[in-house]
Amino acid sequence: MPTNSSAFAEAKFPEQKSQGGVIFPAVLTHVAAAATLTSAVKEQRPWLDSLLHKHGAILFRGFDSVATASDFNDVVEAFGYEELPYVGGAAPRTNVVGRVFTANESPPDQKIPFHHEMAQVPKYPTKLFFFCETEPVSGGETPIVPSHVVYERMKEKHPEFVDKLEKHGVIYTRVLGEDDDPSSPIGRGWKSTFLTADKAIAEERAAKLNMKVEWTEDGAKTIMGPIPAIKEDETRQQRKTWFNSMVAAYTGWEDKRNDPKKAVTFGNGDPLPDHIIYDCLRILEEESVAIPWQKGDVLLIDNLAVLHARKPFTPPRRILASLCK
Repeated sequence: MPTNSSAFAEAKFPEQKSQGGVIFPAVLTHVAAAATLTSAVKEQRPWLDSLLHKHGAILFRGFDSVATASDFNDVVEAFGYEELPYVGGAAPRTNVVGRVFTANESPPDQKIPFHHEMAQVPKYPTKLFFFCETEPVSGGETPIVPSHVVYERMKEKHPEFVDKLEKHGVIYTRVLGEDDDPSSPIGRGWKSTFLTADKAIAEERAAKLNMKVEWTEDGAKTIMGPIPAIKEDETRQQRKTWFNSMVAAYTGWEDKRNDPKKAVTFGNGDPLPDHIIYDCLRILEEESVAIPWQKGDVLLIDNLAVLHARKPFTPPRRILASLCK
């Protein structure tokens, strides 16, 4: 991975893996006396775009110019990607500044399973940024895994299951309260999910996502699908990817309102086989990379190519995020 910029140097970490001869993820560090990360990004955007396309994720480490949420917002803006409003997502989040939000604010003892961001809705981000404002005492990594590798391993091991997924897709069902529940990893209430307190407007916004809403006594039930669980990556020779939140929903969409095994089914309504979902989880973990966060780290992920997760952690930990179209 030769760099063509005086602002960046390639770094290697023991956690990185070689996937088909490509190092995952790419890691770039700061060169002494070089410009800020924001100015370096503006100078090298086409090269960074090609690097992201090749590697699927880039970790920027050691840039002292990125210390605050506002600094991070400047970096995001420098890439020039259009912002994606967080409509239809499940995670509780808080806007911090500009295009920057908190990452999923679920309790630190809970892990967040592997998923493509907002794969359960038709309008999902193509790029994700994460920024470590406060590194955790321990744990709290954001594991990442190349989606096409997961698809290939699942297709090899469970071909009939994958064929059925490709034929029928999946349906996601989630029960929401009126307001956010910070004790739940999927605790976003319907008001913040649809960015309104008006049920009629919420129904309109749900309809634009091809989502059905059923109102309950104290909240709402959303039904999404059938939608594809496997996608072809048009930017990478139609490579097939494991583009879904199936394992996350089946193993993690659990709170006082939601039963995870009812949260996702085949598109024809058939239940998903328990043992295959947990085998998929094992494959995800085997193929993943988890580099411990350091303060000031910025992680850029191609959401079309890479799934991510979160490990439990010992506080404090503050990771900020930004979603791009």
